[in-house]
Amino acid sequence: MEKALLYDTTLRDGMQGENIFFSPEDKVKIARRLDDAGIHYIEGGWPGSNPGAQHFFELAKKMEFKNAKVTAFGSTRRQGKTCEQDGNLQALINSGAPAITIFGKSWDLHVESIMQNTKEENIAMIKQSVAYLLSHDKEVIYDAEHFFDGYKANPLYALKTLEAAVEGGTRCLVLCDTNGGSMPCEIDTITRATIDHFKKIDVPGLIFGIHCHNDCAMAVANSINAVHAGATMVQGTINGYGERCGNADLTAVIPILALKMNRECISSENLAKILNLSRFISETANVPPVNSRPFVGKSAFAHKGGVHVSAIMKNPLAYEHMAPELVGNKRRVIVSEQSGKSNIEYKAKEMGMNMGKSGVNGHQIVSSIKELEDDGFEFDAAEASLKLIMEKLTEQFVPYFELESFRVTVEKDKERPCCSHAMIKIKVDKETEITAAEGDGPVSALDNALRKALTKIFPQINDMRLVDFKVRVIDGKDGTDAKVRVLIESRDENNIFSTIGVSEDIIEASWQALADSFQYKLSLDDQNKAK
Repeated sequence: MEKALLYDTTLRDGMQGENIFFSPEDKVKIARRLDDAGIHYIEGGWPGSNPGAQHFFELAKKMEFKNAKVTAFGSTRRQGKTCEQDGNLQALINSGAPAITIFGKSWDLHVESIMQNTKEENIAMIKQSVAYLLSHDKEVIYDAEHFFDGYKANPLYALKTLEAAVEGGTRCLVLCDTNGGSMPCEIDTITRATIDHFKKIDVPGLIFGIHCHNDCAMAVANSINAVHAGATMVQGTINGYGERCGNADLTAVIPILALKMNRECISSENLAKILNLSRFISETANVPPVNSRPFVGKSAFAHKGGVHVSAIMKNPLAYEHMAPELVGNKRRVIVSEQSGKSNIEYKAKEMGMNMGKSGVNGHQIVSSIKELEDDGFEFDAAEASLKLIMEKLTEQFVPYFELESFRVTVEKDKERPCCSHAMIKIKVDKETEITAAEGDGPVSALDNALRKALTKIFPQINDMRLVDFKVRVIDGKDGTDAKVRVLIESRDENNIFSTIGVSEDIIEASWQALADSFQYKLSLDDQNKAK
């Protein structure tokens, strides 16, 4: 089995993405998770460029890593200076990182037009910088910036820059598609040609890496093609974060290497941590997870079409390219107007419901669901409400409370902001509770009043909180008479669940979603007790 090395640059290249920021303390937490997941190299930043990166390396000196080498990133020496005079090189050495990645220019356009340098001086800068860092007992990885564009423009010079790095002593050359504009066929052809060139020179222990950007949506494909052509190291970021359109997404690259290409890069135990790693970094970056992200997205193994669900119930291979559990994910079956009875049967089994009790079959439930969706409901986004609907249709629903009435008032005077009050009358068994509360808005007031009424009887309500509230006008042509869809997301100690309400009145729609949230929470607690 051939080996592949995983090089993560989330903490440096990933932070160049728009709206992505990690404090030094955040970076320490992420580095621990990357190390725990079996990543081989963790690039912590450019210590010569900003205090935040320097702070991280100070913190990293006190950490123990079981799998990864912390790596500092920087450039070759500046033109016209010696290595000893160059502050960036000194910062790399002083970072304490056991491995250092430096980049140099491979494209003569950058050398002459951007840097206003000579080709000869650029060659000297690369060779001397690599040799200087190696003399300080550092592992040196050389990133050939803009290599593929440079090779296409002037292949002889691009190869000379790599030769300079090898003459300086590095045994790892990383070919970079920095502009992200190369096609997979070009990556394959140029990578093979470059590796063949160095085979003729016969450098013992020399390996090649790949670093791709995603400007043509090809970063993962290009990275995999480079490995197929002979590259050993793959650089990328978790979730594909990075400048412009991002970098190669390691949450896709790693499963492909391990499961599709049979490369020795990560243990099966660590592979199953990829989903949680993706979500942890997403949460730390305060960027919502992408549901459609391959392998680790919420929708990666979600099935909505009735034909698909019928097939996977017989054999999951029919519509799944791999077992979701291998990357820590799980299969999801969604019920909607696209569904068939197989979706309902699957969900009933998943929810622990007995479909045979009431005489209502899957076809009848599907028809009811489709009518509700035509009315504006959307159950693939609100599985808690779906369960309650299915229980009602099969006569298995036992209400924990019933609404008698509610009243909401919104008050505003010219000096003060709006204030909302709600009064609720509910029945629990044969007891009637009447409570009132105020809130920041009508839904907040309803939430507070309902909690106040239920907490005396169901104290576990205190464990639940609403975490998201979304309102959408379904069809705006009717103006203020249009139907409104309200989605509420709730969380307790163990679960996150969503509920839905639809009405021409936003308060009525909010009440439907709100009441479902509390009913579902109470049913979950009873199920857990029964278990």
